[in-house]
Amino acid sequence: MAIYRHTVKMSSRDDATYQSPLASRNASPRMQAIWSPRKKFSTWRRLWLALAEAEKELGLDISDAQLAQMRQHLDDIDYDKAAEYEKKLRHDVMAHVHTFADAAPLARPIIHLGATSQFVGCNGELIQIREALNVVAEKLAVVIDRLGVFADNFRGLPALAFTHFQPAQPTTVGKRATLWAQDFALALEEVEHRLDTLRFRGVKGTTGTQASFLALFDDPHKVELLDQLVTEKMGWPAGHRYAVTGQTYPRIVDGMVASALAAVAAAAQKFATDIRLLAGRKEIEEPFEADQIGSSAMAYKRNPMRCERICGLSRFVIGMATTPYVTAAEQWFERTLDDSSCRRLTLPEPFLAIDGVLDLAINVSSGLVVYEKTIASNLAAELPFMASENILMAAVKAGGDRQALHEVIRQHSQAAALRVKQEGKPNDLLARLKSDPAFAKVDLNAALDPAQYIGLAPQQVDDFVRDVVDPVRARYAEALKYDPTLKV
Repeated sequence: MAIYRHTVKMSSRDDATYQSPLASRNASPRMQAIWSPRKKFSTWRRLWLALAEAEKELGLDISDAQLAQMRQHLDDIDYDKAAEYEKKLRHDVMAHVHTFADAAPLARPIIHLGATSQFVGCNGELIQIREALNVVAEKLAVVIDRLGVFADNFRGLPALAFTHFQPAQPTTVGKRATLWAQDFALALEEVEHRLDTLRFRGVKGTTGTQASFLALFDDPHKVELLDQLVTEKMGWPAGHRYAVTGQTYPRIVDGMVASALAAVAAAAQKFATDIRLLAGRKEIEEPFEADQIGSSAMAYKRNPMRCERICGLSRFVIGMATTPYVTAAEQWFERTLDDSSCRRLTLPEPFLAIDGVLDLAINVSSGLVVYEKTIASNLAAELPFMASENILMAAVKAGGDRQALHEVIRQHSQAAALRVKQEGKPNDLLARLKSDPAFAKVDLNAALDPAQYIGLAPQQVDDFVRDVVDPVRARYAEALKYDPTLKV
């Protein structure tokens, strides 16, 4: 059940250069590929190709040879040459326009024809966001499935519940797991909503007026068709474009995406925090391997390091949700460039972090270790107090006086509580009641059956798995083939 991604290979050539731990220790190769330079700049070339193809289809003088040469060089990007161009031109998009033109010289006159930098920048980022959200959705589904299995396996196992972190009416281990799964399911709904409502920027021009394309075609209808064609060529429904834009797609979208990721992070941190607390009570633990070291000093320790990493990374994702909204709020008119340097961090990094969080959550939820006897013992230590009302009712039914019996139980309960707190001795309330003649007619052992105090928890687990988990399983059947033991 190991997560090995945090083992970093380092050569003597890169040990003096900072490396983001999100890449070297946390995010999966799949998520890293989505935010890689290769994905970014090859997508730019595909956007330039789609634009040129659509412009040709609508009557511009673009040859098949030009398009063919562009298609031959979608992925063989000379990054050294691009860096040289950028150093000279101080413009990343134009650096890649020239680099692409050098690789496809026939197409040099028509690459980026009529477009602004954000034609490739914004549309490329929207493509990356969509792919990354799909990864998040799939991994969320796996977590929900694994917690559904766990909840079903322990649907009826009574356990002490807490409010205010004080002992409260019992629940079951399975019912508690449904609370974790429900948080993840609600987060999945948010991610799916973002996917359903995410739109393509399309072909809108420098300030969103499409003036440059109107100059090319001198026909408003063709300008609209160009927008539709490029949108479809890049894999979006024609009607799934932002109706209007400035130079960029609405930057508020970045905040909405970050908020969805923060919801995922909150669900994950709640789950991991509960497991850490349960580990402290020796009831449930995350997977722990035979050769794993919990502490460099205390050899006996089994630190919940996976759940701790989930909490730390989740905190980072939640904290990153604010900045995109600030960026959106501070955009001047149609666009200012102060968003660019910031978004190089706020777009990919929450995705890289939440990807690591979800891989850890899958790993933990697939291998939770349950100590049933400890759970029963911890519950038994508190159950006599919780059973006191039932015992009172049973004694009344046997002919006792409710008020007098209440006072007897109160006195015995206080004495038992002092024994536990001040003397460190076991709870002896049951023994005290057994020795009191007022309760001679009450079956006290039956009154302490934990199953009497868990209400509808087992049935709630069944309903939750049927109504929430199973539909997720149906939607993400392919994703559920994820292997939690994979050395990622």
